[in-house]
Amino acid sequence: MRPRPFALERYFARHEFSARYLLSTSDCQGLAMADLVAGADTDLKKRWEALRLGYTESQGLPELRGEIAGLYQGANPEEILVAAPEEAVFLVMNALLEQGDHVVCTFPGYQSLYELAVSIGCEVTFWEPSEADGWWFDPDRLKGWLRPDTKLVVWNFPHNPTGALPSKVDFAGMLAAAESVGAWVLSDEMYRLLEPTAEMRLPAAVDEYEKAISLSGMSKAFGLAGLRIGWVAAHDPVLLERMSALKDYTTICSSAPSELLALMALRTREGILGAHRERVRRNVEVAAEFFVRHGARFRWVPPQGGTVCFPGLLAQSAGAPAARVEGTESSGRSESQGTEAFCARVLRDTGVLLLPSIVCDYGDEHFRLGLGREDFAEGLGVLDAYLTSRHS
Repeated sequence: MRPRPFALERYFARHEFSARYLLSTSDCQGLAMADLVAGADTDLKKRWEALRLGYTESQGLPELRGEIAGLYQGANPEEILVAAPEEAVFLVMNALLEQGDHVVCTFPGYQSLYELAVSIGCEVTFWEPSEADGWWFDPDRLKGWLRPDTKLVVWNFPHNPTGALPSKVDFAGMLAAAESVGAWVLSDEMYRLLEPTAEMRLPAAVDEYEKAISLSGMSKAFGLAGLRIGWVAAHDPVLLERMSALKDYTTICSSAPSELLALMALRTREGILGAHRERVRRNVEVAAEFFVRHGARFRWVPPQGGTVCFPGLLAQSAGAPAARVEGTESSGRSESQGTEAFCARVLRDTGVLLLPSIVCDYGDEHFRLGLGREDFAEGLGVLDAYLTSRHS
């Protein structure tokens, strides 16, 4: 198993810690550890002060698994496996899939959600949304891709990078389609709980379908990426045992301080999530004003949920077309006019980091904009002034 280099992570490795403004990240503003500990209850503060740095339980701290199970309607602590979010994807794929299996995956998306299946030797079909319809993932298109032997359907809602969020009716149709062929579902729910309203929130897939696996964690919605704590919720004990056995070859167990800090955050989650939702709301408003001012340059679909959106670059060029990325439509842009070159110029001239769509294997017309950071308005103001000065 030798997956291709992870283009998005390699891109951030080069630029994330040197750029002045990170306008492309998908996590929420990181919380200060001192604030998290200060907000904990007395019992957890005592445990924190007395914590010894030994090994932890491989499946995860029991109290943490209990708190995680409380996020779902029908999961119990024994149906939770704690692992770093990326590790959890690796464990699910390797526990479920074999060479020759058929997999359907939302696309564009986080590369590991499909690349690991490809590296195992699976046949992967990409389920793409319609930008003209607000980045809508049509359930009928999913039904058309499914086969009697489809092993796994992978989706991510709220969606990274488009910000798409299906209706509850569409989501029920997606689950019914997977169930009709007996496929497993890996539901990446890392951005769940960041919807503008509770009414828009989709149910967790694990609460709706026996063969669904819900993936979540502390990185995105909770603003605690540095903890490296995530989890899967699944009902099948055999699958969970396979994943646990594989975990013996990855991390074995999680960090003791990280598990305790995650427990603190989950017990005070309403305040944390409320603050993040409010910040995203403000930043969406700032972004909307920006795209009105620059409507001749960009097209934009406001996100329906989560922390990211996927604007498109309108400016056309008369040069040679950019190279086509397999599985996507050719953009018809020259290399000097696509978003890869645009993002490189912006970074060089302003220190503002954007994420070009070529990093997502999705042509050269779009870029990802992250809406979860506190300095978003300041960074977007720098980009606004730069674009205005170049065209004044």
